[in-house]
Amino acid sequence: MTYTVVHDAGEVVTGPADGDRTLDTLTDAAVVIEDGTVSEVGPSDEITADYPPENADTAVDADGNCVLPGFVDSHTHALFAGDRSDEFEAKLSGKSYQDILADGGGILRTVRNVREATDMELAEGLRARLDVMLEHGTTTAEVKSGYGLDTETELRMLSVIDRVDETHPVDLVPTFMGAHAVPEDVTSEAYTESVLTEQLPAVADQGIAQFCDVFCEADVFSVEQSRRILEAGREHSLTPKIHADEFTRLGGSQLAADLSAASADHLLQSTPEDAARLVDSGVTPVFLPGTAFGLDGEYPALEPFRERETLPAVATDFNPNCYAPTLGFAATLACVGIGMTPAEAILSITERGAAAIESSDGSGTVRPGAPGDLVVLDAPSYRHLPYKYDVDLVETVLKNGSVIRS
Repeated sequence: MTYTVVHDAGEVVTGPADGDRTLDTLTDAAVVIEDGTVSEVGPSDEITADYPPENADTAVDADGNCVLPGFVDSHTHALFAGDRSDEFEAKLSGKSYQDILADGGGILRTVRNVREATDMELAEGLRARLDVMLEHGTTTAEVKSGYGLDTETELRMLSVIDRVDETHPVDLVPTFMGAHAVPEDVTSEAYTESVLTEQLPAVADQGIAQFCDVFCEADVFSVEQSRRILEAGREHSLTPKIHADEFTRLGGSQLAADLSAASADHLLQSTPEDAARLVDSGVTPVFLPGTAFGLDGEYPALEPFRERETLPAVATDFNPNCYAPTLGFAATLACVGIGMTPAEAILSITERGAAAIESSDGSGTVRPGAPGDLVVLDAPSYRHLPYKYDVDLVETVLKNGSVIRS
């Protein structure tokens, strides 16, 4: 019998309880992983009697510390090229996100850098960023295209995501986001047509992307254009996602509800009515507090979702404008900026993150049948992760039962 056992944990967080807002936890517990999947969770003395650490292929002594599910980052733009640190300085001097974009910076600057980069350079950059994310507990991450804005480069980006996924321990979920911005010297309507008639058919033929996302925002893609893109994506077997209500309440949340999208992300300007529509339509709300923090802006409202017993996911939005790749820091911002409890924040970066990518394999939980993705903290309780926000608390990371970081 071959197995991995993580034993003598002071606390094991197994997943959600009580309406997805509190945690099920076990004390003095152990976890057994067989064939990459959790097979047993229970009292450490009972588990180790049946699965002795000395007979295991891999044994991890948690030594009274907390064991969490691997973190699930449901919204990233982690594949990019170039450096935009000067834009951080520009924002501090008073320039807005829209000002920088109008000056040729922002997304369009990264588009130029990505178009000039080789596939090898793109892959090496993505691997390096994933290494950092993994070291801090992320075991599954959604990664978007969207810095190509033409058919060739969008396909290149998706191909790089797929190739890196084959060799990197972090499981990658690829999203096509050709509708991320409007290229220079092209109208939004003309570019929308190119996404519909050129990019989407090519992406479908390539067969890599699982989702189709669009930036539904003033001066980018209108609600009507976003609807056409997402409906066409669905016709090509791509599940809708949407950047909604970030800077203006344009109607992105309502569109997500109309389409029963997998998720609606950002939601800074969403109203209680929008929240109700999203919940009633089964759309997973996703908060991205790192973006609000980086822009010194307002945070999304949690209470309208709490009132409907729904907890949003929290993701990093890791990108050149929000260089924050760790979900532990996002959890801290979810507590301090949004008002989540530590338990809610942990759920938002684990089980709720899995919901936002429509994962059905138990990711984000530590229960029999779930992937053997675990994070052992150098701390006795999950509360320490958002509390000690300037400390790397991740001691050990397991992916499918194999120790990746120790």
